[in-house]
Amino acid sequence: MRGGGGGLAWRTLAKRWLLSTRTLTHNRIPPTRLSSLLTLDLPEVWIPNTTFTSTADTNSRFLPSSSQIFFVTNRKSWENVVGKIIGNDYMFRDDTLPFELAKNANEQMTTIIDGRSIANDIKSGIAGEICRMKNAIGKLPGLGVILVGKRWDSQTVIRMKIKACNEVGIASFVSELPEDCTEDEILDVVSSYNQNPAVHGIIVQLPLPQRLDGEKILNAVSLEKDVDGFNPTNMGNLAMGGREPLFIPCGAKVCVELLLRYGVEIIGKKAVVIGRSKIVGLPTSLLLQRHHATVSVVHAFTKDPEQITSEADIVVTDVGVPNMVRGHWLKQGAFVVDMGTTLVKDASVRSGYRVVGDVCFEEAIGVASAITPVPGGVGPVIVSMLLSNTLDSAKRAYRFT
Repeated sequence: MRGGGGGLAWRTLAKRWLLSTRTLTHNRIPPTRLSSLLTLDLPEVWIPNTTFTSTADTNSRFLPSSSQIFFVTNRKSWENVVGKIIGNDYMFRDDTLPFELAKNANEQMTTIIDGRSIANDIKSGIAGEICRMKNAIGKLPGLGVILVGKRWDSQTVIRMKIKACNEVGIASFVSELPEDCTEDEILDVVSSYNQNPAVHGIIVQLPLPQRLDGEKILNAVSLEKDVDGFNPTNMGNLAMGGREPLFIPCGAKVCVELLLRYGVEIIGKKAVVIGRSKIVGLPTSLLLQRHHATVSVVHAFTKDPEQITSEADIVVTDVGVPNMVRGHWLKQGAFVVDMGTTLVKDASVRSGYRVVGDVCFEEAIGVASAITPVPGGVGPVIVSMLLSNTLDSAKRAYRFT
């Protein structure tokens, strides 16, 4: 994910938090499959929306069979199993995942959440709704994308989003601007998308060059097309009870989607959000509060972050510090959503780098009840939520129900 709310401070303080490991056991939360929450109404307590529920028997796909449970007895075998499943190409060998891992056969299982499978399930429902819209009124949703510069990571993310749009039938409009473009040039593109009736969602790919006023550019996006959910009005409505934002930021939306899909009780539970960026940390903390969780936000200047995190039933992190959250930070049976992504050097892979999350994945196995791997966890689901927000915007624009 993008952002982390004080990256330099996080990295400065990270070393003192990376403590020695210890082995814990846990009681696993059964990954019960619930209906997806894709169209977000915000009553006092949410009820999962059934609009995109598959007609297939979805319960069985989220309950691993014995052939999908891996017992890992040593580091080498753990690396062999995980390397096959979440290695460089992140290819799952079984469509009925998620699978489960433990460090030994005597431990309870940790469910490894298969983000690609969930994303495909969501996209299938979105594609069906778009097909219904096209047949009924002859219209399609449209997404406008603005990319500034040639950052390879931003280009990769944009390719993923455009590919996902093509898969579900969303028209995509891409404007690529040079690194040295002016703010006015970007604002002109935003304005043209705001006025284009075929564009229902607009995203400005972050990060922008530091010389640009990112807040000014993001705030120029029409509220009705702010599918990233970053507009202050959207964020303010999310924070205030009794009000509904037009869009929920995709990262926060993913967290709630995963919790609902796996039957995790939110009301009254302790949740810790590590990081307070407006992209993930802030909206996620607000969203969990809307669900009546007791939420603590851990940031770079929080004292005793390990102790605070170790009391949480739900842990969400997005700070970009590799392996910062160790096994002993986690409560037995905690549900862990790792949104941090950092490239670290690794001579053993062809590219010379690999992607690492904020949570020490190996140490979380056998402690967390469920965890999103990096890569292949939340990333694909976030893209599908962007598509969902774009579809919602098109439905409002065309008054299609």
